[in-house]
Amino acid sequence: MTPSIVIVNWNAGAALDACLESVAADRTTGAEVIVVDNASTDGSTGAATAARPWVRVVATGANLGFAAGANRGAAAATGDVLVFLNPDARVLPGAVRTLVDTLALVPGAGIAGGGLVGERGEWQPAAARFAPVAHLLLDTTPGRLPARVRRTPHRVDWVYGTFMAVRRDLFRQLGGFDTRYFVYGEDMDLCHRAAAIGARTIHVPAARAIHGRNLSAAQRFGRDREAEVVKGEMRFYAGRRQARDLRVFRIVGAGKFGLKAALAAVSGRPVAASTYARVVRACVGFDPAAADG
Repeated sequence: MTPSIVIVNWNAGAALDACLESVAADRTTGAEVIVVDNASTDGSTGAATAARPWVRVVATGANLGFAAGANRGAAAATGDVLVFLNPDARVLPGAVRTLVDTLALVPGAGIAGGGLVGERGEWQPAAARFAPVAHLLLDTTPGRLPARVRRTPHRVDWVYGTFMAVRRDLFRQLGGFDTRYFVYGEDMDLCHRAAAIGARTIHVPAARAIHGRNLSAAQRFGRDREAEVVKGEMRFYAGRRQARDLRVFRIVGAGKFGLKAALAAVSGRPVAASTYARVVRACVGFDPAAADG
């Protein structure tokens, strides 16, 4: 299957150049590369694509967020598989091909997520669970210890949109990402809707990407980034799951991050304490009616 690599950019700076360099080899084997520019003001799209005429640029004219921007890129794509890649990520050699080929080979698979590592090669999570308690209590460092050593493709509930492949026919059948999500939660939501019609989501650890610091989110949200992640997940529970799932998530989430805030405070980490406290406030103050609008 032929992939179309879709990169949504908003002020990613030099990271976008490194991201495009990492997919240059894929272009020579037939992959299409599309950069969706969400009205960046740092000149990153122009600088990164000036010497790469093989990159198609889709200019949105405004910062639409990830979900709507990705949908714009998908609409312009011609490949059989849509590969969404964050501009702050760099794929390792062969990763795109491995992800796409595995998606094609696994019966019933419609979505595949690659493995993620940090700049120093440290393992990063790339998949998670739908159930609220399992997500909050098991999708943590201790709960993910088995996932760190898995090397073969395996079924999961949902994968991160950092490096994700979706069959184009499935993406169109689902209507793309739900644009009620500006950023965060749209990947969880897409995998949930895919599962509802029988399409499996798999994680492919061997298809690896280096995921650096999220520059765009840091610029937009600052110290509220972690709270925004949780808001995106609560939006998912408000719109796609049973009402009690949202209540459970808010209660357990407030308790979990409240404890983390207290531990950070007593251990002399005021920045972390403040960050976790913002997440607690997000859990307590979340408005389901506004989230569904």
